[in-house]
Amino acid sequence: MTRRRAALLLAAALFSVSATPPPASVDLLIRGGTVFSGDGPGFVGDVAVDGDRIHAVGRRLAVAGRRVLDARGMIVAPGFIDPHTHAGEQLRSPEAEARLMSAFLMQGVTTAFIGNDGRGAPDAADVLAGAGRRPVGINYATFVGLDPVRRQVLGEADRAPTAAELQRMKALVAGAMCQGALGFSTGLFYPPQSFAGTEEVVELAREAALRGGVYDTHIRDESSYSVGLAAAVDEAIEVGRRAGLPVNISHIKALGVDVLGQAPAIIARIEAARRAGQRVTADQYPWSASGTTLVAALVPAWALDGGRAALLRRLDDPSAAARLRGEMAENLRRRGGAGALLLTGGDHRGRTLAEVAADGGQDAVAAAQAVIRRHDPPVASFNQTEGDIAAFMRRPWVMTGSDASAGHPRAFGSFARKYREYVVRRKVITLRAFVERSSSLTADTFGLADRGRLRPGAIADILVFDPRRYAERATYEQPTLHAEGVRAVLVNGVLAVENGALTGAAAGRALARTPPKGTCP
Repeated sequence: MTRRRAALLLAAALFSVSATPPPASVDLLIRGGTVFSGDGPGFVGDVAVDGDRIHAVGRRLAVAGRRVLDARGMIVAPGFIDPHTHAGEQLRSPEAEARLMSAFLMQGVTTAFIGNDGRGAPDAADVLAGAGRRPVGINYATFVGLDPVRRQVLGEADRAPTAAELQRMKALVAGAMCQGALGFSTGLFYPPQSFAGTEEVVELAREAALRGGVYDTHIRDESSYSVGLAAAVDEAIEVGRRAGLPVNISHIKALGVDVLGQAPAIIARIEAARRAGQRVTADQYPWSASGTTLVAALVPAWALDGGRAALLRRLDDPSAAARLRGEMAENLRRRGGAGALLLTGGDHRGRTLAEVAADGGQDAVAAAQAVIRRHDPPVASFNQTEGDIAAFMRRPWVMTGSDASAGHPRAFGSFARKYREYVVRRKVITLRAFVERSSSLTADTFGLADRGRLRPGAIADILVFDPRRYAERATYEQPTLHAEGVRAVLVNGVLAVENGALTGAAAGRALARTPPKGTCP
């Protein structure tokens, strides 16, 4: 054989090897589903997972899987991210079954935020360390909240902080941000947070801004309780502008008879701020009833100065009773009347306030006060129109959230209901928009690197669901029924749901934000 011929044969062999490499072997191959990556239209293809990362995404991948999940006829999407929940207590539960977070997994939610509505603990390090002490079923991140910050320094008093007190509060926010908090959250509707003025909120939000955080807010008024819906939205935008950080408006809505139909005006305000260069977004749950407590729905803020003990004294104080009764009656009118308040916990669970009043031979305010004397039950408050819900939902800056809390079906069904009711039945948004506003939009808004998309190198948080069956089952009467139609869920590459059933795997992680260099000790 001549030297030239030997060289040609060697080159041909090398080309053959490089042109047709043996197929890679991965832990799991999700084969033949309609893939929505979080960044574009759906296509029929495959997703390869190796370890906790996505190895490849594409049409007809030349990959061998040690396990293969047949996803033909299914939707394959990034694991959903819930930006607003009240699941912190469940994540800290001593019960492994509770920490599995089945209500989230059975909707395809792989990450949830806690500490919303201003309730995030300043000791963010301890909150985030929980996943290392006791395994959890989903990923989670936390905010630092105004409520515990204010209580720690001012208690429940209705007053402004002194300069020294404000410095202590700022230090608490800064410390939490340096420990990995996502940002600063407020619930300005709720005492004692409602006692904070805009200046106080701006000063505290600046501490989050300096460390790369987001301002997440349950605005001061979603209705006509105090400043009004429009002014409350303006305040949120002002805080973001002056403090220098992105703003996310929690569970955006027009709540109650005085503001029904105002969604277009609120949208115009937000989009004007966005055109001016501000980063303003919102999250929304797909239910016409909000969830709160009887006290929060009906009792004016002044009556809660000093906390529950002070409220109970005022109920018996002749000098305060008439004013309190009158303002509770007005708040009940704002909410649509006693028939629009469904008690979802406590002694009268499943009854409206109107029914409770009729049973006791009382008017609605007297019945409410009698209940409040015993406890403060959760309520579902039917106070929104489908027109407003749809108007907000269509905006590309509104992401899916649940505001998950006990007694309301939104904890078990928000993502599935949004798909079933507003993608399939009402056709308010497309399937692609639903997926992206439940995953990549949320990841981008809050800076979750390597999550929210199906792409090589990303963390393997993945949902596979049946588009013909994916729907909520939870109702106001039975709020703890799991959603149906989820075929499989991966959390950090581990199958948490397989063949429509929980596997029992608790593979969730705490997600700590890394502050910019030089901003923390």
